[in-house]
Amino acid sequence: MSDFTNKTAIVTGASRGIGRAIALRLAQSGANLAICARSWQALSDVKSEAETFGIKCFAQIADVSSEPAVVEFLQAAIKEVGEADILVNNAGIYVTEPIAEHPLRVWQAVIDTNLTGPFLMSRAVIPSMSKKNWGRIINISSISGKVAEIYGSAYSASKFGLIGLTQALALETAKFGITVNAICPGWVSTDMTFNQLKDDEYLALTNIDEADSVDVARLSVPQMRFIDPEEVADLVDYLCSEKAKGIHGQALNICGGLSLH
Repeated sequence: MSDFTNKTAIVTGASRGIGRAIALRLAQSGANLAICARSWQALSDVKSEAETFGIKCFAQIADVSSEPAVVEFLQAAIKEVGEADILVNNAGIYVTEPIAEHPLRVWQAVIDTNLTGPFLMSRAVIPSMSKKNWGRIINISSISGKVAEIYGSAYSASKFGLIGLTQALALETAKFGITVNAICPGWVSTDMTFNQLKDDEYLALTNIDEADSVDVARLSVPQMRFIDPEEVADLVDYLCSEKAKGIHGQALNICGGLSLH
């Protein structure tokens, strides 16, 4: 673990899964937290657990796809825990839709959350990070941001775009002591993964029986397992450390070899 004492970390989509694991790992490493999500109860539970590590944690409901909501959240966070040193753009949504039947409103919701949200958050924190000449921005993309996923056009487009945003921000911020990287998980053991694998539309389109769906996904991975959320959190912890200061503008896979297919 790293030592992020006197640092402040923002984690979006922190109420469950990967975001929860990241928030708790950074708290364990000593960072004060500002966390947000769309549901309060689970977010409140993460806040309580994070505070057991002796750090300050500010939690608020926020829709990262909304500019006013992002501004309100960050202004409140600065008052409670200070300006961001670390930003982890984790909030994301997934839908299964064949392109010919893809409603525009659904496409827009995925793009707004998965890509516009990281843009809004990054744009807001980069000025203060630049003044401090230190910062870490980590975008949670996906293997589907490198190789498109069938019936996941909006998700893949958003995650490809997030890697592009990562590279562009890396070029802009390099001279200010800020590193910007993306993490690209494969199948991760989260509610979001299992909801996708059990989704009626996904099962119908892929012609997979519900009873077999989880095993088909697991066995598609060379390691024949799902990644644990804590493994992603470990990688975030490392990328935020001084040991990783030379890693910049990269999109790092953590997928058990799934990208090799």
